[in-house]
Amino acid sequence: MTMQGFSTSFSVDQAPDRVFAAINNVCGWWSGEITGDTNKLGSEFTYRYENMHKSKQKITELVPGKKVVWHVTEAELTFVKDKKEWIGTDIVFEIAKKGGKTELRFTHVGLVPTLECYGGCSGAWGGLVDRNLRKLIESGNSQPDAVA
Repeated sequence: MTMQGFSTSFSVDQAPDRVFAAINNVCGWWSGEITGDTNKLGSEFTYRYENMHKSKQKITELVPGKKVVWHVTEAELTFVKDKKEWIGTDIVFEIAKKGGKTELRFTHVGLVPTLECYGGCSGAWGGLVDRNLRKLIESGNSQPDAVA
């Protein structure tokens, strides 16, 4: 099944369990204010970045070393006309061993080019995932100012 949305991936020398742990350490790579549990199936957490972005994610899938899925239940993006563009989208992290490395594939399902926030949001995700999450996985050190 092909998921429609923004996607990016990278490979690291760390084990799948370390990649999984880093993803669930949301405060370690996603800048802004985060409240709630980010590592328990069924829990919800809220993300807020200044007055630009507020969203609530529900953890709908949590498979250790393999997959994490957040479903966006609430959203307010102040920099676009349709402030609720993210509502109903899914943020998916898939982890797989490939060629002696661990691959992380990130997809924001529903974040498509026809959305007004696509350019800014996909650019931010690229920086957050490709740079900050990757650094957290590789070094184990949080990236607290993870703004793309």
